[in-house]
This record gives sequence, structure tokens and C-alpha cells, in this order.
Amino acid sequence: MSVVSLSHVADELEPSSTVDEIRYLHTLGPTGTNLESAAHLWFRRRGRADDGHVVLHTSLESAMESVPRTGEHALLACAVYPELHTLVFGNLHTCRMVDCFLWPTHEMVLAVPPDARAEPRTVATHPAPAGLVPAASARQLVTSNAQAAIDCADGRAEGCVTTVVAARAHGLRVVRSFGEVPMVFTVHQVREPRP
Repeated sequence: MSVVSLSHVADELEPSSTVDEIRYLHTLGPTGTNLESAAHLWFRRRGRADDGHVVLHTSLESAMESVPRTGEHALLACAVYPELHTLVFGNLHTCRMVDCFLWPTHEMVLAVPPDARAEPRTVATHPAPAGLVPAASARQLVTSNAQAAIDCADGRAEGCVTTVVAARAHGLRVVRSFGEVPMVFTVHQVREPRP
């Protein structure tokens, strides 16, 4: 059995010069998502912290519809995004995975408003971490971990599965911590098909 270096394979699939064209990473918002954090990290690692732009969308699907197909724009997703396979295979003519990296998410938590009960009856959650919702709680699916915290703080759910960053930003009390989750993030460059 031979071992293949993934960086070597990636270089053969897509020259780094096309990755160097990326100036905009479109990803899931609102602000405070793991994907937003990963997008900023990707630009920092590539020395583009000052001229790389992170654009937030309500879903990756809506981002795909609006992203300019110039090669300067890319989608940043994660391996557990529920419909990533649909985004990839449904857009093969304009979207190509050009990079991926492993990075831990923010600490994932179950949170409630400051004076709420510890076992919420309803929990707002993005579909990806929905498995963290307590068995006795009803799930309310939302578009992102950050949106889950907003919905909980606004009283639309008694609790939420979110990041510790979003929980703190919205004045929520952490009931249970699930810790950081090692995650694979993927970068998908978007451009018109070449003739």
C-alpha cells in the first residue's frame, strides 16, 4: 500500500495560481458562525488578511446563486454541511473544490437565556449539529449556529445549540459544553466554464 501526499494531489488537480485569484470567500452568516471564522483564518494563512473579503449569506445555496463567476470568488463550506454534496455535484460546471483544511470549530454549546431552565423544551439548531439537541427537547431548525443563538435570545426557542462565541454575544447562559469539534473546511472556486 502506498501513501499519497494530499498536497501533491491538490497541486496536480488545480494550480495554486487559480487559488491565488480568490479575493472573496462567501459563506454562512450571520456573523459569529464557525464558517465565518474559518474564512478569516484561510485568508490569514494565505497572507491575505488585509485584502481578502468574507461575505456572509443566509445559506450556502443562496450564496451559490449570487456569487460572481469570475474566479475571484469562492464558497467556503464544511464537510458536515447537510447539502454539500448537492452544491458540489449540482454546480460542477461552475464550481470546483480547490482547497481544504482541518481546523477546530468554536466550542459548541447548549445555551439558554440567563434565567431559563437548564433543560429547554425547544432548541434552535442548524441541521449539522442537531444531534447535540437533548433527546427530550424539540428541534427547531434554523440556517446557522449564529442564527440559533439569535432565535434563542429573541424568545423564539427556549434553548439553542450554538457556538460559545454566539452564546456570549447574545447574553445566553451555557448549560452544556460539547467542546471544539475538529472540522474539515472546503474552498470551492466559482467561475464560468472555460470553453
